Amino acid sequence: MKIAAVVLACSFFAHAQEMGTARNLAEVKLAPLPGLPGCVTMAVESGDPSKGPSVIVFKGTAGCTIPWHWHTPTEHVMIVSGTAKVEMKGMNTATITSGGYAMMPSKHHHQFTCVKACTAFINSGGVFDIHYVDKDGKEIPPEAALKQK
Repeated sequence: MKIAAVVLACSFFAHAQEMGTARNLAEVKLAPLPGLPGCVTMAVESGDPSKGPSVIVFKGTAGCTIPWHWHTPTEHVMIVSGTAKVEMKGMNTATITSGGYAMMPSKHHHQFTCVKACTAFINSGGVFDIHYVDKDGKEIPPEAALKQK
């Protein structure tokens, strides 16, 4: 089952102009998105995540976890502020802070937690989707994944 909650929800956000964009984080209107934990707010900075490459900014409260999942495109995350824990199947858990970076390859199972309230940018090279998985790696609906935490 393909879950594309982020793709569908991002259509509610204004997208960057083709000729360029410059703005401060304080100017961005962040909003919660269906299919993601309520402790996360996001906004599209550039591109259209439902059609191709994009940059998304998000904020998560302290303790906020995006449960185990994967994306079709490779995901690049750059931490602006706060502290995050990144868990990837087959790898050691990493704690990243302001200026930190994590890359999750296409379809690689991972989990993300804001240890302290965090702000980050997500750079996606293609349509940005999210597929939640259970402890055995089997795909599950967002409602089931979000209920687990």
